[in-house]
Amino acid sequence: MSNSYGTWKSPISGASVASGVSLRDVQWDSAGDTLVWWENRGKSGVLLAQTGADAPRDLTDRQLNVAGRVGYGGGAFTVGDGKVFFAANGRLYCQALAGGEARAITPEFGDHASPALSADGRWIVYVHSYEHVDGLAIVDVEGAEFPGKLAYGTDFVMQPTWHPGGAHVAYVAWNHPQMPWNGSELRLMRLDVSGSELPAAADIVTLAGDTETAIFQPEFSADGRYLAYISDASGWGQIYLYDLESRSHRQLTGAEAEHGTPAWAQGMRSYGWSADGRSIVYLENQRGFISLWRCEVETGKCELVPGLDAYTELQQLAPSSKSGSVAMIASSSQIPPRVVSLDSNQDLRIHRRSGVENLSASQLSTAEAISWRGDDGGDAHGLFYPPVLKDNMPAGAAPLVVNVHGGPTSQRCAGFAYETQFFTTRGYAVLQVNHRGSTGYGKAYMDIHRGNWGVYDVTDSIAGVKRLAREGRVDAGKAVIMGGSAGGFTVLQSLVDHPGFYKAGVCSYGVSNQFGLLMDTHKFEERYPFWLLGELPEAADLYRERSPVFHADKIVDPIIVFQGVDDVVVPQDQSDSIVASLRRRGVPHEYHLFEGEGHGWRKPETIERFYDSIERFLLQHVIYA
Repeated sequence: MSNSYGTWKSPISGASVASGVSLRDVQWDSAGDTLVWWENRGKSGVLLAQTGADAPRDLTDRQLNVAGRVGYGGGAFTVGDGKVFFAANGRLYCQALAGGEARAITPEFGDHASPALSADGRWIVYVHSYEHVDGLAIVDVEGAEFPGKLAYGTDFVMQPTWHPGGAHVAYVAWNHPQMPWNGSELRLMRLDVSGSELPAAADIVTLAGDTETAIFQPEFSADGRYLAYISDASGWGQIYLYDLESRSHRQLTGAEAEHGTPAWAQGMRSYGWSADGRSIVYLENQRGFISLWRCEVETGKCELVPGLDAYTELQQLAPSSKSGSVAMIASSSQIPPRVVSLDSNQDLRIHRRSGVENLSASQLSTAEAISWRGDDGGDAHGLFYPPVLKDNMPAGAAPLVVNVHGGPTSQRCAGFAYETQFFTTRGYAVLQVNHRGSTGYGKAYMDIHRGNWGVYDVTDSIAGVKRLAREGRVDAGKAVIMGGSAGGFTVLQSLVDHPGFYKAGVCSYGVSNQFGLLMDTHKFEERYPFWLLGELPEAADLYRERSPVFHADKIVDPIIVFQGVDDVVVPQDQSDSIVASLRRRGVPHEYHLFEGEGHGWRKPETIERFYDSIERFLLQHVIYA
């Protein structure tokens, strides 16, 4: 068999990628040592529980597809008092952790997310969305009364959390055209709990944030004195404390690193209070490598928490209010995601593995944080993965897959990515581009994207290829650009603006028409182009310039296009129009439409076909071309 780059026999196939599960969230029960996590198995969301040393068990069956359906999803469940409350099939449900049948507590209408249980165990506050109207609603845990409205009047709400005294709820709110990472507000709602009926909002005040400052994840301390939150007012996402007694704010963390994350979904968490309220454990993101830290509230002393050296990406931090253990989803470039917990003695326990872990570290590539200069002299960042070392390495430099993240306000971190290892184990190098406009490198770095979508994502990717080629690490003549959604737009725009630079493109549900995106996408992002490109009609010329569909005749390089038929974020016609031009002009291409898929792939058969198709396409148009 050939030993040429790109042809190596790999232990990772499309079928093996499709066989794993996706770990989404993890939380402790407040009443004991039961850990609950949410995972996707194919198209079904399932809750699992583990109590003490007992084996994990399913809490829900596939007839109840556990999923938060607001925006991009997330925030599907909460746990407390020996019960789990979760969103499924257009309703909220309650189920005892000890077992038994799930019981609906809300009517079947609208979408639900981020349920939060009051300290006395009587009420659930949650995010509700119906007919383009979002707000906070409340229901009793028995579902005996019809849900009531609490906080409406803004375009979006997120992350509700109860004060332990039961008379206040904090949450995040924002309005179009802001996204939550551009400008949002921390709000404190006082409740009228004097009657026997559902609590009602008495008044609401804004404590922090505005249209230029992003707020993330409010959380009260156990004694109710402090309200913690993350703000990027300093230029980085830092943890702050609001003292409810003195009504003063204090910045707790200070490293030039990100401690929050862009709120693409409900229910995201990057820190948590200790049970005694004396400290906060939190995540710190440095150039895509994420570590666990602890900060003492009174002294402000912050220290790295030992015991997690093997992991370089941590998510969904969840401290136990009873044992002091901290649970999370953890991975590295060589370890697939796991549900793990770290106790007070730094003993690590693995509760769940997302897939078969039958590969050694020597069979996988390791992430390397790199930086390079863009054409204009500005700095860009990313993660580089060399092809996996072999005893008999071929001569020359490796072909390169340039993978551009979606968003475009997102970041590739140093966690496990089957997509990356699929290529590196076949003899490709991979560059995960965190171009200017990405998050994770400070607010100023992200804000470069304002009005510049289709500029730095394109040019920084090309500059990254040139830098690696100068160093002899890759073959620039065999570079492939790949991405989905906003990353798919970068693929198309790159092939339009720089024909012949890339040997081929791999585009998944890419944006091709900015006017169409503004009119047809979902509510969450329907005004995002105003920040990325400008408001209409003033910016109409720019929208046309950055719409690859109007310049599709410039695309001459081979390209493979993937699209979900049910995609409501980037509808099918965005891909259809590009493919029509390719077909008409005879440009080498493939078009794969996936029935029953939306903005991303969930069916195992789709995932398998996706990877197998890419492998065949690149062999034909890159390796053997």
